[in-house]
Amino acid sequence: MDSRRQQKITQLLQEEFSRMLMTDIRSYLLGSFATLTFVNVTSDLSIARFNISIMGYEPKQKVIDNLEEHKSEIRKILGNRMRNDLRKIPDIIFHLDDRLDYVEKMDEVFKKIKEEDENI
Repeated sequence: MDSRRQQKITQLLQEEFSRMLMTDIRSYLLGSFATLTFVNVTSDLSIARFNISIMGYEPKQKVIDNLEEHKSEIRKILGNRMRNDLRKIPDIIFHLDDRLDYVEKMDEVFKKIKEEDENI
C-alpha cells in the first residue's frame, strides 16, 4: 500500500504532467494526442512511471521514444513547475499504455462473433 506522501506526490505529478502534455511539451508528441493514464511512484520516491495513451500517430512507440529522448528537458520543465512542491523530481520512465487499443480489438472480436452467430 502506498504511503500518504507517495500518494500526494503521485497526484501532484499526474496533475502537473497532464497540463504539460497540452502546453510545454506538446512539440515532443509528434502531432499526436497524448493522455497521461496514470502515474506510479516508487516507495523511495526516486522513480515515477508515466503511462501514456497515444492517439493519432503510428507507430505509437515512436512518440514514447521521443519523450524518452527529451527526458532531461521534460524533467527540467517539471522541476520548474513543481519547485514549490518537491525538492527533488523523481527520474521519469515513460511507458506506452495500450489498454485502449486492446479494448478496441476485443470489441471487434466480439462484434465478429455476434455477426457470425446471427448468420447461423
